Amino acid sequence: MSKKLTDEILELLWSMKEKGSKSYKGLIDGIGDKNAHEVMKKMEKSGLIVIEDDSVELKDKGLSRARDLTRRHRLAERLFHDVLDVDMEESEYTACEMEHFLSPTVTDSVCSFLGHPPTCPHGKPIPRGDCCSKYKHTFKPIVMQLKELEVGANGRIVFIVPSEDSRLERLSSLGIIAGSTLKLKQKKPSFVVQVDETTLALDSAIADGIYVKQL
Repeated sequence: MSKKLTDEILELLWSMKEKGSKSYKGLIDGIGDKNAHEVMKKMEKSGLIVIEDDSVELKDKGLSRARDLTRRHRLAERLFHDVLDVDMEESEYTACEMEHFLSPTVTDSVCSFLGHPPTCPHGKPIPRGDCCSKYKHTFKPIVMQLKELEVGANGRIVFIVPSEDSRLERLSSLGIIAGSTLKLKQKKPSFVVQVDETTLALDSAIADGIYVKQL
């Protein structure tokens, strides 16, 4: 059984699960590999999935593995795209290669290094790990929430996770977008930042969704 193809199927199944889909045909079309049918039969015998008519679901064993693969992939995308400034397409390709061999310890280290990001560059949720619940750092993360930046420090906005799409549009109109730089001027009673020549006041809910890299 091809390990790489098995992993690709598991990861696609996780993505389909996020969208509420169990379509066997949708999975086969999405994989686009002539060996997918045969590999999936072996996966079912191994207890990774269960196939019924035109539906396929992850069993507990497959669910755990799919979750770990997805977590590694999406964290790797964040690392390459946000920290190393690799373009989206190359970040995606490299993440696909890395997801197969990152150990749990290295994965948690990358997550801590990035400040436990909630989403990948495409906006998809990154499954949480033990390091996220413990939230202990052996070193200072390179990417952090705006609220963790020291007053007077400058930062480059790496990504924004708004609670509402309309809020993202509002922030964009004010110059609060990924790639722009800001200076944190105060935290209380509200967050005050300076972007170029503009000074803005942000409430804590908005500040919680802004992630920056200190300059």
